[in-house]
Amino acid sequence: MDEQRWDLSRRTFLAATAAAGVVGAAAPTATAAPAAPVPAEPPEPGIAGLSEVDWARFLGAQDPVWKKLPAEWWQGPFLGDGRLGSIIRKEPGKNAIRFSVQHAEVQDHRPQFGSGHGVCRLPVGHLTLEPAGTITGVDWRLDLWHGEFTGTITTSAGTLKLRAFIHTTRSVLLAQVTPSGGERVRWVFHPEPAVSTRPDPPSGYTHNPEPVRATNGAEQVVRQEMLAGGQTTTAYRDPAWTSGEHTLLLAVAHSFPARTAEAEALKLVRDAAETGVAALVASHREWWHAFYRKSFVSLPDQRLQSFWWIQLYKTATGTRAGGTVMATCGPWFEPTGWPAVWWNLNVQLEYWLIHGSNHVELDAITSTLRDNQAQLIKNVRPEYQHDSAGVGRSTDRTTLKGSYVARPGDGGGSPETGNLTWTLHNVWLSYRHTMDIAILRDTLFPILRRSINYYLHFLKPGTDGKLHLPETHSPEYGNAPDCNYDLALIRWGCRTLLYANDKLGKNDPLASKWRQVLRDLVPYPTDKNGFMIGAGVPYEKSHRHYSHLLMVYPLYEITGDDPAQRTLIDTSIKHWHAIQGAHRGYSYTGAASMLAGLGRGDEALAYLLKFFDPSTRYPVTENTMYREGSPVVETPLSAAQSLHDMLVQSWGEFIRIFPAVPRGWADVTVDKFLTEGAFEVSAVRKGGRTRWVSVRSLAGSPCKVRHGIQRPIQVSRPDGSPIVFRELPGGVAEFDLARGGTAVIYPQGAMPELTIEPVRISNPGKPWGLS
Repeated sequence: MDEQRWDLSRRTFLAATAAAGVVGAAAPTATAAPAAPVPAEPPEPGIAGLSEVDWARFLGAQDPVWKKLPAEWWQGPFLGDGRLGSIIRKEPGKNAIRFSVQHAEVQDHRPQFGSGHGVCRLPVGHLTLEPAGTITGVDWRLDLWHGEFTGTITTSAGTLKLRAFIHTTRSVLLAQVTPSGGERVRWVFHPEPAVSTRPDPPSGYTHNPEPVRATNGAEQVVRQEMLAGGQTTTAYRDPAWTSGEHTLLLAVAHSFPARTAEAEALKLVRDAAETGVAALVASHREWWHAFYRKSFVSLPDQRLQSFWWIQLYKTATGTRAGGTVMATCGPWFEPTGWPAVWWNLNVQLEYWLIHGSNHVELDAITSTLRDNQAQLIKNVRPEYQHDSAGVGRSTDRTTLKGSYVARPGDGGGSPETGNLTWTLHNVWLSYRHTMDIAILRDTLFPILRRSINYYLHFLKPGTDGKLHLPETHSPEYGNAPDCNYDLALIRWGCRTLLYANDKLGKNDPLASKWRQVLRDLVPYPTDKNGFMIGAGVPYEKSHRHYSHLLMVYPLYEITGDDPAQRTLIDTSIKHWHAIQGAHRGYSYTGAASMLAGLGRGDEALAYLLKFFDPSTRYPVTENTMYREGSPVVETPLSAAQSLHDMLVQSWGEFIRIFPAVPRGWADVTVDKFLTEGAFEVSAVRKGGRTRWVSVRSLAGSPCKVRHGIQRPIQVSRPDGSPIVFRELPGGVAEFDLARGGTAVIYPQGAMPELTIEPVRISNPGKPWGLS
C-alpha cells in the first residue's frame, strides 16, 4: 500500500450513527449466524477504517423489511449472484411461499425465430415451502451487509425460521429452515415449461419437450432437453428432516450445444455440500463485506439513502463482468413480453451505477462486447461486414445474435442504427473510470471503429455542403432523416475515435475522415421547442424515451457551460415533459440527470421524486424493482445514477464536487467515489458547505477539481505537506498527482479532521419492503 495512507479519526462509527438518527435501527435478525471474523487491515483513506460492527449497524438501517407477505415479483426480497436468481413471495392461490429459481444463462438457441422466441430467455422453475399450518404472518429482512434473506413465518401450527442466500461465487442457493411448535419443513420443486413468455409465436415454432425428473445419488435432478441441442438442469439436495435445522442446496446449469448441464449442476451442489454450511456462510459474507467497503454514500433523506444501497446490492446480485449482460428483468426471470436483451436503452441504464460506486468489476457490457466481436460483424448485412458492425434492438444475452441492423434510408417501422454506438459509450465510461488501456485497445477502439464505419456508408453531402444521414429511427418515437439520436452518437463516436487513435498511437488512415465528419456533419435539427426528433420531424407527441436528447445526456456533447446551449437544453427538457401521457420512470430519472448537469439540484430532485411518487402511473415498487406491464430492472438503477449526478460529476475536463445537491441536503458524505480519470474522491458537506475534498489518483491522470470550497483554499498531502496547485476560473483547483498519490483540498488554515461518517437524517422514511 502506498505511503499516502492516513488514519481516520478514531471517533466510533456507532456515535456517528447515533448522531445520524439511526441508533435503534433494527439490526439483522437473530436468525443470522455470527459473522465470520475478518482479519483486521491497516486503515485506508475513507470508510475502510471502520469496524465490522459499525458497518453492520449502518447497513442494517438500510435493509428492506417485510411485515406483510409479498404477493408479487415487484414486492418480494431478491437474491442472486449474476447468474442464479430468486425472488421470494407468496405462492399464488396456495398456502405456501415461493422461491423463484431462474438463471441468466438459460435461453433458447433457435435464431430463425428471432429474439422474442428463438434466442429468448426461458423460465426454469420455482420452489415452494409448504408449511403444515396456515400462514398468519411474516417478519422478514433482506440483510444487505451479509447478502442474506432472514426472517420467520408464523402459522397456525407454529413458526418457521428462515435464512437463505445464493452464494456469491459458487452459484448455489442455500436455504435453511428451522421449524418449531407443530411445524415441519416441506420443499417442492416445480419446473416451468421451457417456452418463450412472449405472445404470438411465429409460424413453425414448436415447444421444447417437457422436463424429466430423476434421482442421482443424494440429489434430485430436473433435466430440460432443448430442441436446438443442449440442456438446462436443476439439481438440489433436500435431506429428509428429522429434527432441528434443515438445509436445502440447489443449483442450475445451462449448456449449449453440449449436454453437460446435469454434470455441472450436480458438481455445484456436491461441492457446496462438501464445503459445509459454516464455510459457505463465512466466504459468502466475506465477499459482501469487501464489496461494500469499496465506496460509501450517505444522504439526509432516509428513503433515498436506503434506495441507493439497495441498488448497489441489486447490481451485484444481478450481474458480473465476464457473465451475461442483464436481460430486461435481470436473473429474476418472470413472464414478460421482453424475454431478451434490449439495446436501445435498457442495457445502457442498467450499468451506469457501477462507475461512480467504484464497482467496475460488475461490467458485463465490456466483456460481452469484447468476446462477441465476430457476431457484431455478422449483425450487419454481408456487404458491410468487411468494415462494419452493429447490434439490433434486441438479441440473446450472450452471443448477441439478432436480426440484421437496419440500413439508413430503407424505411420500415423501426430502422434503429445507433444502438451499438450507444452501448459503447458504457465501455468508454469503464475505460475513463479506470484508464485501463486494454479496454480502449481491445474493445472500444476496434468495435467503435466498425460501428462508425457503418454510418460512413450512408452519410452523404447535401446541397448545403453538410453531411446528411438518410432516414433512421429515434427509438420509440419514429423515423426521421438527420435523426438526432444518430447525429449525437456519430459526433461522440468520431471524437472518441480520434482520442483513442492518439492515445494508442494508431495513426489510423480513417482519422482524416473522422475529422471531416466532425467538421461537416449537419447541425442538430432544432426548432422553437428545442431539439427535434430529426429534420422535418418536431417533437410533438408524448415520448418516454430521451433518444432525441442523447447529446445532452449521457453523451454531454451539448452542455450548459455555454449560455446559448444551456437555454436550448432547458427548453428541450421542458418541452419533452410538457406533452404528457407516455412518460415512464426513466423519463423522470433522465430529466433529473440532465438538470443535475445544469447544476439545478432542486429541480433534479423534484423530477427524480416523481419516480418515487405512488400516484405516478409507473413508480418504483415496494422492493425497489420496476414494471411497465412486464417486470424490468433498468429504471431504478438509472435512478441511482441520477443521485450520482447530483453528488459528483466528472464529464469533460473537471471533477465536480456536489454540483447539484438540493438545498435541503445540508449534509452529504461520499467516500471513494470513482470518477473519470480514475480518481477516488471523498468529500464531506456539512451545514450546506463543502468542508473538505480528497482525491486519490489510481492512474496518474491530470486532475482538475471544481471543489465548491470557499476560497482561499489549500491543497496538501494527507500528512499536511503542501501540494503545488493552480487556481483556475470557476473555483477549479488544478494539480498533478502521481499514481497512488492523494491530495486534500480544504479552506486555508489547519487541515480538518478527515472523518467519514453517516450524515444526520433530516427526512426520515419507512423502510423499503412491506412494513
